[in-house]
Amino acid sequence: MIVVTGATGKLGRHVIDELLKTVPAEQVVAGVRSTEKAADLAARGVTVRVVDYSKPETLALAFAGAEKVLLISSNEVGARVAQHKAVIDAAVVAQVKLFAYTSLLRADTSALALAAEHVATEAAIRDSGLPAVILRNGWYLENHTEALGPAVEHGVILGAAQDGLFAAAARLDYAAAAAAVLIGAGHEGKSYELAGDSSYSLPELAAEVSKASGKAVRYQNLSEEEYKNALIGFGLPAEIAGILSDSDAGAAKGELDSKASDLRGLIGRPSTSLAEAVRAAVRAR
Repeated sequence: MIVVTGATGKLGRHVIDELLKTVPAEQVVAGVRSTEKAADLAARGVTVRVVDYSKPETLALAFAGAEKVLLISSNEVGARVAQHKAVIDAAVVAQVKLFAYTSLLRADTSALALAAEHVATEAAIRDSGLPAVILRNGWYLENHTEALGPAVEHGVILGAAQDGLFAAAARLDYAAAAAAVLIGAGHEGKSYELAGDSSYSLPELAAEVSKASGKAVRYQNLSEEEYKNALIGFGLPAEIAGILSDSDAGAAKGELDSKASDLRGLIGRPSTSLAEAVRAAVRAR
């Protein structure tokens, strides 16, 4: 039995979809905070169990009979380590045979603010003695493509990455890699650096948006602090704005670029290209 936590999230749903291509639905468990949001998964034959990272008492029942568990990292920045530790402890009690975790690209050497909680989680997994595999996901294309409406409307994409490169891939690509690890064998003890096949800069993103939309869109580079304040002005919480501006500043220093081929190796196909992602996002506006 395979348990996927965060199964109603954007990444989790893709993982479930990928698993169901080859794994019988009765062997897949969707771990969710709200069972109501997983009604569609239950209708497909997937077992739905409550998994709340902040409520350890939910985890023992959720992991009962589990052979493999995918911990999709929490989105509650600042609370992640304690939440992840609760999941790890429950997996130890359940004696799972493979524990997979979605970490951050080169987490062990990354200077990004996002890295610290991932590093601590990876350490907790190692200390647990669980047979484990670390999926160090790079940047998501959707981070740049899900909100293109304002960019097209105003003709500008803001950022603080200068000409820094993003080796980004789509959620579907990272989900396919996770599913391949959960279905396959021989992944214990490995850490995969997962990144897109081709890197791009934010000026190149703007050019691609211009091409797909037929409207002139340019990239405007800001300082890290200016970008953070702009994001706050758009309504983002200060903490999230700080993480995004820090990530852009890190990209300017090469933190989000990679030549690793682990992603392509796991999914057996090219990763989603920037052009594909932008075209789809512009069509969906």
